[in-house]
Amino acid sequence: MIGDFGQIALTVSVWIIPVLLAITLHEAAHGWAAWKLGDDTAKILGRVSFNPFRHIDRFGTIILPALLLFVRAPFLFGWAKPVPVNFRKLRDPRRGMVLVAVAGPGANFILAYASALLLHGVAFLPGDAAPWVAANLFNSIKLNVVLAVFNMLPLPPLDGGRVAVGLLPDNLARPLARMEKYGMFILIGLIFLLPMIGREFGYDVNVFSWLVGGPVAYLTEAIAMAAGID
Repeated sequence: MIGDFGQIALTVSVWIIPVLLAITLHEAAHGWAAWKLGDDTAKILGRVSFNPFRHIDRFGTIILPALLLFVRAPFLFGWAKPVPVNFRKLRDPRRGMVLVAVAGPGANFILAYASALLLHGVAFLPGDAAPWVAANLFNSIKLNVVLAVFNMLPLPPLDGGRVAVGLLPDNLARPLARMEKYGMFILIGLIFLLPMIGREFGYDVNVFSWLVGGPVAYLTEAIAMAAGID
């Protein structure tokens, strides 16, 4: 029992910093981009901030990921408090919506690359600290790439859905935008319910792996190569 608790504590210790950094930079980037493009809503509400407590959703950021870690789920899933953006205040609402949406995943890719570069410094750390820091950095790379790829799926309220709404012609953008109120239910169904139903009938219906796994593996390898990591 004590050994299990120690293992869980170690696992949490190498994930909590990457998780907090990833969601904080992602949400702050949305707010910063909106502010620079004409909407100061997030700035006024204190969401253009590197303080993680301004972005944490109690269930989506803490409880759900902790439960998934505890049950050794094959992937982490969660969310932060969405950054409020008044798209009508943007100087060019349609173009601005795309840029604000892309800012979050873009920040995650930057953080993943920075984490890969920092791996070069692990060799200079004391022996006891090196494995722990390396685990944090590897987890940061993995988590940030997963967050970026997942958020770019073209379904509102994900960032990719907003990008699609901003780029598609009106006759396609309007129906997609109207899906936003159902988007989270669709995602939960695709990621959790559909695989459970598939297993009952002997089928592997791992939608998350199909849509996210391949791009994540490719981009993670590309980031490692760009950072000079073997």
